[in-house]
Amino acid sequence: MKNTKNEKYQDMKTKLSGLLALVLISFGVHAQAYQKTTLGIKTQIKGHEIELQFYSPDIVRVIKYPSGHSFDKQSLSVVLEPGETSFKVKQQGDELVLDSKKMQVRLDLNSGSIAFSAEGKPLLSEKEAGASFSEFDDAGTKTFSVKQAFVLDKEETIYGLGQQQEAKMSKRNVKLNMVQGNTEDYIPFLLSIKAYGLFWDNYSPTVFEDNAGGCYFDSQVGEGIDYYFMYGGNADGVIARMRELTGQVPMFPLWTYGFWQSRERYKSQEELLTVVRKYRELGVPLDGIIQDWQYWGNNYLWNAMDFLNPNFHNPQRMIDEVHQLNAHIIISIWNSFGPQTKQYKELEKMNALFDMTTWPLYGPERHPINQEYPSGVKVYDPYNPKARELYWRYLDKGLFSLGMDGFWIDSSEPDHFNFKPSDFDQQTYLGSFRKVRNAFPLMTVGGVAQQQRAKSSDKRVFILTRSAFAGQQRYGANLWSGDVVASWQALHAQITAGLNVSLSGIPHWNSDIGGFFLWNFRNPLSHPDYRELHVRWMQFGCFCPMMRSHGEGSPREIYQFGQKGNPIYDALEKYIQLRYRLLPYIYSASHEVSAGQSSMMRALMMDFPQDPAVLDLNSEYMFGKALLVCPVTEPMYTSYVPGGRDSVLKEDFSKVKTKEVYLPRGTDWYDFWTGEIMTGGNRVSKEVPLDIMPLYVRAGSILPWGPKVQYATEKNWDQLEIRVYPGADGEFVLYEDEFDNYNYENGAYSSISFKWNDKQKTLTIGARQGDFAGMLSNRSFRIVFVEGSKGSGPDSSENYDQEVKYSGKKVVIRQR
Repeated sequence: MKNTKNEKYQDMKTKLSGLLALVLISFGVHAQAYQKTTLGIKTQIKGHEIELQFYSPDIVRVIKYPSGHSFDKQSLSVVLEPGETSFKVKQQGDELVLDSKKMQVRLDLNSGSIAFSAEGKPLLSEKEAGASFSEFDDAGTKTFSVKQAFVLDKEETIYGLGQQQEAKMSKRNVKLNMVQGNTEDYIPFLLSIKAYGLFWDNYSPTVFEDNAGGCYFDSQVGEGIDYYFMYGGNADGVIARMRELTGQVPMFPLWTYGFWQSRERYKSQEELLTVVRKYRELGVPLDGIIQDWQYWGNNYLWNAMDFLNPNFHNPQRMIDEVHQLNAHIIISIWNSFGPQTKQYKELEKMNALFDMTTWPLYGPERHPINQEYPSGVKVYDPYNPKARELYWRYLDKGLFSLGMDGFWIDSSEPDHFNFKPSDFDQQTYLGSFRKVRNAFPLMTVGGVAQQQRAKSSDKRVFILTRSAFAGQQRYGANLWSGDVVASWQALHAQITAGLNVSLSGIPHWNSDIGGFFLWNFRNPLSHPDYRELHVRWMQFGCFCPMMRSHGEGSPREIYQFGQKGNPIYDALEKYIQLRYRLLPYIYSASHEVSAGQSSMMRALMMDFPQDPAVLDLNSEYMFGKALLVCPVTEPMYTSYVPGGRDSVLKEDFSKVKTKEVYLPRGTDWYDFWTGEIMTGGNRVSKEVPLDIMPLYVRAGSILPWGPKVQYATEKNWDQLEIRVYPGADGEFVLYEDEFDNYNYENGAYSSISFKWNDKQKTLTIGARQGDFAGMLSNRSFRIVFVEGSKGSGPDSSENYDQEVKYSGKKVVIRQR
């Protein structure tokens, strides 16, 4: 009772202080007034209205806008409603301190600058006089350009901000002109090594810059400054807060984690079906095939969402046969429509088409292009709910109703050619295009996802898309890195692109294996340098959330590179097969993403924040929490044979090359291929013949090893190999459900925990939790305590240590 009375007294004191300040100001005394609200406080300093709002104990919203103006905004990214947060307000000299117990926010009553701290440590400060508002005429609407500057510690590393192609891990000392593009996706969220995050909630073209004077966000359009500061305790915690704020990640179907084949493009349904049949004939696993553009016919029918091309004469039969071959199919759809489509004509009547230049530029398909015949294709307005409904209505009728398994939303940034500043003046449903430009992918992807989910819960939403914005993780979408040009530099850049997307809160990402454009290679399928590059990209793709081969210019199917016995073919197949052995691990990791706000592709700073050597390392990462992945990103087995102008490239595998790898400190590491144990905190040299990419397993890890299959659900997991890597305590949770549909949201799933006690040398398999239709009641686990070559490499171990019959009850196994 005493504490309750004290809190009431303090609350009354705060209110009286606010009233006293108002009285003093009315008499010309310079004391700063503030109003305590249910979420935080409001005040006015130097002509700026300032609001601090706690959305939770560790998320606070900051709003600033010029006095005399209003601020009324419905966020497109934020879905969290502010909850009741207990906090205290007290004035300490010229500072107002808000304390939620999880974090403290300090407002300087003289300058209006704000500082954040947690656990007694300063985290981030606004730069004094760092907020600015410039009057801006936004297509006839009087508003502002807004800017806020911050002060970072000198050695502080920051991450996130979406995806760029410059191979930088830390985003210090960069300047980003944030407008969505083909290979550049911008998410105005940064994550610090100090375990905080900042989401700048603005959708207009924005500049982010960090330099010696500090860092800032500067947006072209905004009624005010609007950002969210969050504290997570560690990187996973920050990402959890960002997803709490902008939406959680749904489960993807198991089959999406298998191998995908695509090309630009299959020109008939028979060509597509031949690819699936060939993979089955070869015994190479495959789960997905993708139909790219122009199945609709000519460019005037662009994105008709209907099979109007005569080479796709029976699309229902095509989809049915893909399913009969135990594969899945997704199809390309765009955010623009040709002038002869039904969608175009309806959208035009709704005033829901943009007048800007987009792809394709011209109508005729044959080359050379005749520029006298423009395509007339126009981008639609996804900000308009009626336009999104129309989009889905045609998509449902033309494609989803046929049994299509998912959608590839291409050009979701969208393509914007021959840019003119006046293009941004066009009006969307939510105001000027300038005002909402960067949220375009969020709106178009969200429109499809929400309406498919409303239509049916039998099939999980799966969308492959080329652009992303904050909050898009809630829509079952996997971002790919765009139409990158094939090169060793581009392969290297994909590592940090994927990691920084993950650190922006979006966990599902992939790239075109082999690169999209082949401009650097003549006859790429027989070009030694490209063949080696394709293999190394496939190895990297094996350890991404989606493994997908795609590109233009030359087909990329495995049999285009030779046949069994050819070192290129064999290396490609090796990693496709390895992917399927990893599926129980990958699917369990995906559940940890959805239920535990984890990330699949993990920058090393997430798991080893105390190791300075990894904070800006751009060449390695963790895949899940057990596997250290070190892609090979330079050529090793291609050389020139001298001959003057007739010099030629040759493949030369006679001498095995090596790659230097850094093993993060604080743990021991197992070489996945050999079982050799090494101490962390050291650089090691690893031999990397064409079919070997450096791969290490963290001591204490427990890896479930799946069966050899042709597609993800060919065999059930009734006899999994369980690999235990001694050297530290460890835990793994095997997650299973029906692998598609949304029944898991209602509790239809099971989990089995595996705990390794390194001191006692015991593995405890916990009692199974939960159940679902089709669940294995009885199964066996083959336990392998990895030692040397035993348990190493991609193949199942013949000399496993024990086989355990498991019926759902707790079992304890001791290492002999």
